[in-house]
Amino acid sequence: MTSRAGARKRDTYRHGNLRNALVQAGLELVRSGGPDAVVLREVTRRVGVVPNAAYRHFADRNALLRAIRQASLAQLAAAMETELAALPPADDPVESARARIRALATSYLRFARAEPGLFRAAFSTTDMADTENESADGPGGLTAFQLLGAALDDLVESGALPPDRRPGAEYFVWSAVHGLAVLLIDGPLRGLLPIQAHEAGQRLMESIERGI
Repeated sequence: MTSRAGARKRDTYRHGNLRNALVQAGLELVRSGGPDAVVLREVTRRVGVVPNAAYRHFADRNALLRAIRQASLAQLAAAMETELAALPPADDPVESARARIRALATSYLRFARAEPGLFRAAFSTTDMADTENESADGPGGLTAFQLLGAALDDLVESGALPPDRRPGAEYFVWSAVHGLAVLLIDGPLRGLLPIQAHEAGQRLMESIERGI
């Protein structure tokens, strides 16, 4: 027999709320254990529904992981937006554009170190076409990749980046920053102190500014 409390609990998952609750429970799991920690039975247990309830919204575990990846990427974009919003005003357009690039890289690296589980989940697929088809934008409506592209466009408009060097520049910048992020959380640089990791990020940005 279902208790009144149990009935009220399930009522909160009408009209699509269960899907969001499952994703949020999955995010809690990846925060502590990465994508491998996501198990449908544990996700539904945390939400308070029977395991079969998950299949109303997700065909299988991989479908849930895709939704969790989308949410993780959205959180990364939100962190990058927050970093941009904190930048002080600059009168020099070139310096302002460069500061935006540095801010995006800094927030990307900080997010990786502060939320390694979410970071791993965000990039836990080899199906890049699937990733590109998902919406993972932050509060401002742009994904992390789009924020980088907009900042590079600002570099061109300010005169700091020649237009003929703009095409494809986001792939160079993203791969360099992402590579350092992975080294810091899963590679030989994971033992660096915060100040050392910050200095590594700054030197990387100096190299990127010279390279693009």
